[in-house]
Parts: sequence; structure tokens; C-alpha cells
Amino acid sequence: MKRKSQFSIIRWVSLFLIVLAVILIMVSLVRYSRVRSSYPAGMMIANVPVGGLTTPEATDRLLQVYASALELRSGEIVIQVKPSSLGFELDFQNMMAAADLARVAQPFWQGYWDNLWGRTRNTVDVPLRYVLDEDSMRQYLMNEIAARFDQPAAAPVPIPGQTSFPEGQPGLTLDIDRSVTDISSALTSATNRVVFLVYEQDEASRPTLQNLEILLKQNIHLSEYDGLIELYMKDLQTNQVIHFAYQALEAASVNPNLPFSALSTLKIPVMVSAYRRLSEDVSPDVMTLMAQMIDKSDNDSTDLLAMTVLDKNTAPIMVSEDMKSLGLVNTFWAGYFYPGAALLRIYETPANQRIDVVTDPEIYDQTTPADLGMLLEDIYQCAQTGGGALVAVFPGEINQSECQQMVSLLAANRIGVLIEAGVPSDAQVAHKHGWATDVEDGYIHTMADAGLVYTPGGDYVLVLFLYDPVQVVFDDANLMIAQLSQAIYNYFNGSAR
Repeated sequence: MKRKSQFSIIRWVSLFLIVLAVILIMVSLVRYSRVRSSYPAGMMIANVPVGGLTTPEATDRLLQVYASALELRSGEIVIQVKPSSLGFELDFQNMMAAADLARVAQPFWQGYWDNLWGRTRNTVDVPLRYVLDEDSMRQYLMNEIAARFDQPAAAPVPIPGQTSFPEGQPGLTLDIDRSVTDISSALTSATNRVVFLVYEQDEASRPTLQNLEILLKQNIHLSEYDGLIELYMKDLQTNQVIHFAYQALEAASVNPNLPFSALSTLKIPVMVSAYRRLSEDVSPDVMTLMAQMIDKSDNDSTDLLAMTVLDKNTAPIMVSEDMKSLGLVNTFWAGYFYPGAALLRIYETPANQRIDVVTDPEIYDQTTPADLGMLLEDIYQCAQTGGGALVAVFPGEINQSECQQMVSLLAANRIGVLIEAGVPSDAQVAHKHGWATDVEDGYIHTMADAGLVYTPGGDYVLVLFLYDPVQVVFDDANLMIAQLSQAIYNYFNGSAR
């Protein structure tokens, strides 16, 4: 009986152990099933730890990281921006599908036994997958950041009475390309969600042509000159023009293209007409006359050159016709310079038919600042490129070499006053000046200077004519022209000295 009792106890103990083992196995299976429904320890999705999390929990964590506002810093200003506003969206479908595949990649029972015995396995990290619309990001940066925080450069403002401009204000412009790169990096980072926006510094812009014109008129008004002045200036790089007439005494503008006595500036048209008819082999005597006409402003040399190269009787008419062919309808020469020369023709021009302003132009020779300015530009273009109006209107008669000779002749006219007085001594001014004393009252009533100015900052044409029915006081007029010339030089180069 005793043995039977002992056998029963062993059997019940064995049965208990079997049941206990089954229960433990069931419990471990249940626990493993729960573990298998979540991501394995150490697993990363888009650099975010998701070990032990279910798919919904992992999704929430990813949203907490990648849908959180990005911090854009513009100087001291902090801007919070939703990633969606920058065209960024997470590709949840593909990331979670890849994560689920990694989660169930190991067979159930193999995973169970590994879990049961505490064996770990290598986990697969799922890379970040997203969609980024760069165009949307650029639009946001331009419309919301650049539009609010860019600081445009400010052009200098003229100061009355001065011939230079103060420093302008530099500007700041958002570097869009750099910002796109930096923001894209932050959007795809789980930890670095701050972007310091980068700005490029823009140099202060050069004064505007309108500001230059204002400065010129202010200086005329503040000068001692009280007559009429007409100014024509053309930027030979941009073809921008300043052209105005100004009555200094009244501080009032009048319509330009007024008729003026051409005086010795007419020798520029005479030179062009002479070169049109000269061959390549020019005699030394002719070149001497040409030099004396321009450099010495000698009237006798001008008459003799015209008679020799053009025609003894009708040279002035031929010069006038040449100018008309070039479209310079307000420029003419109606008779030689020598005293008592016959008036060969009466010229009516659009300029001298005006009755609104009186400039008392000579009936023998007239021009306008714009006409002379355009003629000088024609010479410049021909000398620089071998093209332009002179070559087009007189094909085969004027070439680049001859135009270069014209520029050299005009540049040899060194007088140290008027336009030249406003530029550095080493600047090249190819010009022709003119003034004359009235035979009746002994005063100067008209003064002019017309030239090409070659500078490091750009070449330009400058023509100025002054008229005063009472008297053009040379010293006052010369100082004003020098100041205007210096202001224009400073506009192109920053400083005249």
C-alpha cells in the first residue's frame, strides 16, 4: 500500500509539472505574440527609435519629430514654419510597409525560441522616405521671407552744391539656393530642426541717372551763372541720356533742342566732311591745317582746309549737306569764317524756328547740343568698332582709322578749362570748345564745349552750350561747367580726384 501511495504522488507531481510547463509555454507564446506585434528592440525608422512600439505608436512618434515646426532664424527674428508649408511630406506608406516586413521577416518559431532563450537578432533600420516639392519651398522663401526681410540697396542721394555723391546703403538679399539646401537638410533631420538663413550683401547701387540730373540742376541753380544752359550727356555703354535746358536765373527748365551759334564747335562737322573726302595718303600740309583747326581753333586754317579738300566756293554748303545726311537737321554752315564772307544760304531748322526761347544764334553757323552729341557718338562708334552712322551713311568714304585720327585730333585740344577742368589731368577728353566776343559790345554771349570723355568707369559724350543776352562771365561759366563735368565724372567713377 505504501508503494502505491508513493507512485500516486510522483504521478501527480509529474502531471503538475507538465501542466505548469504547458501554462508557461502558453504564457510565453502570448507574450511573444505581443512582442512580435510591435517593432523589435533597437529598431529605427527614419533615425527615430521605435523599438517596442506598435505601428500606430511608431507613426505618432514619427509625426512628433518630422511634422514639428521648423525654426527659421533671420537675424534676431525666429519664424516657426510647418514642414508642409515648405513642400515636405513623409512617405508613411512605404516606410511602414518596409518596417512591417522587417518586423515579421524572421519565422515565428525561430523568433519565439530566440526570444525564449534571450537571443537577440540584428534589426533593420528603415531609412527616411519623403516627398519634397522644392518649388513650393522657393515660393515660400520668396513670398514670406525675402519679401519681408530683404533690404534693397539704396542709391546715393545728391547733395546740392557738391560734385560727388555720398555713400549709398548696401542691401541684403536672401540666398535662396543656400536656404533651400539648408532647409532640406533640416527637414530630413530628426534632431537638427533649426536653420539660420543666409543673406548675401549687395553693394550700394550707383546713383541713378535721374539723381545725377537733379544734382546738375541744383549746381546750376547754386552757381553764379544766371543765363541759359543746355546740356546733353550720353552714356556710351548703356545709351542712357540726360538732356535738358535750364534757365538759371529763373531756376526753371525749358524744352531742349535750342538753336545756338556753333562758333568753333562747328569745326567738328568740318573735320568729318574733310575726312569723308580725303584719301588714305593725306598730305602733311592738310594734316597741319586739320591740327591748327582743332587744336589752335584757327579760323583761317578752317577756311583753307575746307577750300582745299571740299570746294573753294561751296564747302560750307557741302558740310551742311553732310550733316543733314547724318540726320543732324539743326546743324549748318552758311559761309566761311573770314570777315566779310558771303552768306551762301539762309537755313531754317526746327530749332531756329522756335519762338519760345531766344538764343540769338548766328545766321552763318548753328547747331544744337544734341546734334553735336550725336555726331561725336558717331565718331566714337566708328573709332571703336569701325561701324555706326558715319560708315553706314558714307560707305567706303570714312573708315575706322580715319575716325581714330579724328579722336586723336580732338584729344590734342588741351586747354585745361571747361570740361577738362572737371576731370583728372590724365583723363582723355576729345573735344572742341568755342566762345566769341561780340563785335558790338565786346562781351561773350555764347560759350560751348563738346567732347568725348574716356574714363575707367565708362565713356560718355558731354556737350554744353551757354547763352546770356547780357554777358557770359567767363570765370563764372568756366567754374560752373567744370563743376558739372566733375559731377558727371564722379557719377561714372566715384571720385574725380
